[in-house]
Amino acid sequence: MLEVQQLSAHYGQHQALHGVDLQVGAGEVVSVLGANGAGKSTLLKCIAGLMAGRCTAMSLGGKPIDGLKPDQRVEAGIALVPEGRGVFGELTVQENLFLGAYPRRARASEQRNLARVLELFPRLRERLPQSVRTMSGGEQQMVAIGRALMSNPEVLLLDEPSLGLSPLMVAELFKSLERVRDARVAVLLVEQNARRSLQLSSRGYLLEQGRVVGTDSAAALLASAAVQRAYLGA
Repeated sequence: MLEVQQLSAHYGQHQALHGVDLQVGAGEVVSVLGANGAGKSTLLKCIAGLMAGRCTAMSLGGKPIDGLKPDQRVEAGIALVPEGRGVFGELTVQENLFLGAYPRRARASEQRNLARVLELFPRLRERLPQSVRTMSGGEQQMVAIGRALMSNPEVLLLDEPSLGLSPLMVAELFKSLERVRDARVAVLLVEQNARRSLQLSSRGYLLEQGRVVGTDSAAALLASAAVQRAYLGA
């Protein structure tokens, strides 16, 4: 599905990513673990086309995307939910969701995608006419993910979806993400709660100082003493 080969990126003179290789299969959830500053958000931004990155190849479904602009990558099937959500607070839930259906690839299936989003996030069904700024952080995150799903993506990029949420809302959010996974949407997940992230995923990558230093099944990473010490607080 998504394949990235030898991706490098810079902020001025600082190199943030060093030859990163990564794959996400169809319908697969893959986690990227790393400390603050490891390059996780930069990785997602490069895949979404939001910052310049050099790579040997980047493809989606076998078709190259590394030369595409951000809007063209959305049309190709990439959707990013950035850290901080980026929802439009003055608009209603329904208006935010329909903004996600703007790409040509999603227009013909707008109502079907809306039905899917409301099935994945039942709480949003009763909030459709509500202004997003009046909602809790967890509910706003559901709107942000739902808006991305309205673009009918092949791969969903999630950057710190639980950041700033209460423990109760984190639990509800991950239940919703389990439904997204069960709907066979491919997800590349960057998440501060490494344990919950791996429990949701099939595989994971370990990123340190912009380099992939390990990759394995999520079960193996959860069982690894070194990973537990470094990322799981054990």
